[in-house]
Amino acid sequence: MSGQPPGGPSLRAWEVFGTLVRCGTTVAASEVLGISQSAVSLAITDLEARLGFKLFVRDRRRLEPTEAARVLLGEVEPLFDRLAVVEMRAADIRDGAAGRLRIMSTPPLGHSVVPAALRRFLAGRPAMKVHYDVARLERVIDAISCGLTDVGMALGSPDVAAWAVDIQVLRVDPLLVLVPDGHFLSGRTTIGPSDMAGHRFIGLEHASPLGLALRAAFRRCDTAYTPQVEVRYCHTAAVLAEAGNGLAVVDRYTAKFLPGMSMQAIAFEPTIDIAACLLSRRGQMPTDLAREFAVDLAASM
Repeated sequence: MSGQPPGGPSLRAWEVFGTLVRCGTTVAASEVLGISQSAVSLAITDLEARLGFKLFVRDRRRLEPTEAARVLLGEVEPLFDRLAVVEMRAADIRDGAAGRLRIMSTPPLGHSVVPAALRRFLAGRPAMKVHYDVARLERVIDAISCGLTDVGMALGSPDVAAWAVDIQVLRVDPLLVLVPDGHFLSGRTTIGPSDMAGHRFIGLEHASPLGLALRAAFRRCDTAYTPQVEVRYCHTAAVLAEAGNGLAVVDRYTAKFLPGMSMQAIAFEPTIDIAACLLSRRGQMPTDLAREFAVDLAASM
């Protein structure tokens, strides 16, 4: 294209582009990037000149990305993730790579066994730095596959065929029913869907692995699955059950580690086995620290 500046766009130009898409204004983008508004505008003007088409159109006070810009954003976002990994690795080298570990877990394990595992792991490591986060399964898998997290934990066996993630099953346990003391069903050895029919119970989000397994069990027993309340996490179901909102089907970690509950944990029948899994990035050898944490995690389960 005549008059087009020589060379391709720089990584900084793409960073300005992605930030402006997310922020919507040059003022907000400049604050995030730590540069002037004019520098943001110049970077986008230069990028549009190099590409040969418009990236933004003004809509009142906001700059809205064009369709072409949205297509490009989908291509460059993985680049931002990789750059974030590089920056973190550089920080590891600067601070001492042997002294930092990034851990992410789904809530059932993240709120139960991981705190105890961290206590074991950090004992005798006063200079150790750990970044720990609890998130939904999709975020944990994404962070592991992108290299943003060293160790991941999840309850259930996620389908990771399309992700760069390896799974190690640590243990497998059945789901349990939380029943208030003195309830009609308390004292039983097992409780099934037909037993729960006619009693209030708290369901699990239908799109979650545990929710799908629970619905399937009710179907196999020819019993209608009719929870009055439906929640995303077993921890939430347990808290609601403790407050008198009905029975709750939860994993063993939720049942075991929630303190002070006046509830009985009774085996759900038919048995639904749920695996506690360790997630790591496919094709990448775990660091010594990651392996040592995995040992402490297994000991805490």
